[in-house]
Amino acid sequence: MIILPAIDLYDRKVVRLYQGDYDQQEVFGDDPLEFAKSFATAGAKYLHLVDLNGAKEGTKKQFDLVAEIVQQTDLFVELGGGIRSEADIEDCLTVGVKRVILGTIAQKKPEFAKAMIAKYGEKIAVGVDAREGMVAVNGWLETTQTDAYTFCQELVAAGCQTIIYTDIAKDGTGAGMDIAAYQKLNQLGCNIVASGGVATIEDIKGLVQVDTYGTIVGKALYSGQLDLAACLFAAEVKK
Repeated sequence: MIILPAIDLYDRKVVRLYQGDYDQQEVFGDDPLEFAKSFATAGAKYLHLVDLNGAKEGTKKQFDLVAEIVQQTDLFVELGGGIRSEADIEDCLTVGVKRVILGTIAQKKPEFAKAMIAKYGEKIAVGVDAREGMVAVNGWLETTQTDAYTFCQELVAAGCQTIIYTDIAKDGTGAGMDIAAYQKLNQLGCNIVASGGVATIEDIKGLVQVDTYGTIVGKALYSGQLDLAACLFAAEVKK
């Protein structure tokens, strides 16, 4: 299983939100590039990068930071937050982002998402953020009436190869993972990246046991609750 340490950018700082709430954010630093380099030094090969300003406002005012991180590290960078058009996708790929995450736009304009999946293949992932089983959009500020699991099924049918599934109720809380939910998602036939709530090595081992493709580790790294090298080791071992 792959481990993707997370960097969330807001107003050019490294932050973490509690359950996606912009009013409950903790700032961890003002040099995102140094965080990315430290993850690479610890052995990470992947990086989950989120532009929270983009997610909330639909802007790309931090794109220079994204480009800098991509170009000054050897990390496989996936980027989400505010990707609203094919031009946005092209901008990301041009600077070296390896996988572009469609979020709100995939739920609000499914035909666009399907067209981008068909055109760009593995370079497109879809972020499915769920609150009580329903898809949430616009930086988690709005909960729709779309069933999250059904939505994932539709994405796979459209050819989506990677889904990043976040349980908002768990995100930023350190409350642990709903392993059973990911076990069900892993039967869909695409790469599932688990997100939200990774708190212990046991969470990572549990995801490995149900054949999860990858997991994002965020707040637990920043708080010192988890060690990245230990996470990477645990992700390699299946009993």
